[in-house]
Amino acid sequence: MVAADTARPLVGVLALQGGVEEHIAVLESLGAETRRVRLPKDLDGLDGIILPGGESSAIDKLARSFGVAEPLRRAVEGGLPVLATCAGLIYSARELENPAPGQQTLGLIDVTVRRNAFGNQRFSEERIVPVAMQGQWPDVETSEVGPRRTESRDTETNGEGPGSITLDIEASFIRAPIVTRVGEGVEVIATVPAPAPDTVTGGAAGEDSAACKDGAEHDGELTHPSAGHEVIVGVRQGHVTALSFHPEENGDSRLHAAWLASFAH
Repeated sequence: MVAADTARPLVGVLALQGGVEEHIAVLESLGAETRRVRLPKDLDGLDGIILPGGESSAIDKLARSFGVAEPLRRAVEGGLPVLATCAGLIYSARELENPAPGQQTLGLIDVTVRRNAFGNQRFSEERIVPVAMQGQWPDVETSEVGPRRTESRDTETNGEGPGSITLDIEASFIRAPIVTRVGEGVEVIATVPAPAPDTVTGGAAGEDSAACKDGAEHDGELTHPSAGHEVIVGVRQGHVTALSFHPEENGDSRLHAAWLASFAH
């Protein structure tokens, strides 16, 4: 799918529920055209799509109700690039450890995800997370937005295709999920120390945040990773990049810029 104006990529944001406007603002600050996606026709001509944070079970129900779930799945299977954040990671996963009753996912990336792995709202936090991204880097390297450190680039061994860059991103973890299993062909692009076990508890209904309010009332009994061990918070498989956290919350556009650079020419 290629937009008419290849100089300005046309990027959709799934706009059924959740943190839509923050992604729209970042994309437009980078010069991209944007479209709020609610119906199947909204997928036409997109160069990429963002699946934002919110309530993953609500996004699932609304996507099926509006008839956009299957067309979205087919578009991604046909090559549409995806950036999924927080609830978007949950919605993209092949499998959930602790789904809400009747909850379905798109199965875009071969991972298992645990909802609300960072506990309830009072344990939400911000961390600096190194994230390995792909793309062409002039715009990223000259960006003055957000915290920076020296960034590293590695081109592929055959000298073709996009290189990779590690960005230190100030990330918001808001009732965030983690990836507990990665399938064949899935690349881990970000990890952080596991949250302390006493923070990983199901919160009461109504404690959800506006940005990624994934309800915890259906979590059930889980085995939690030991505090201090690394847990997976970012994965990539093909043209689908999925993150546990919110890169759009803290005024740093570099991750979005790198994602755009991976497919926009």
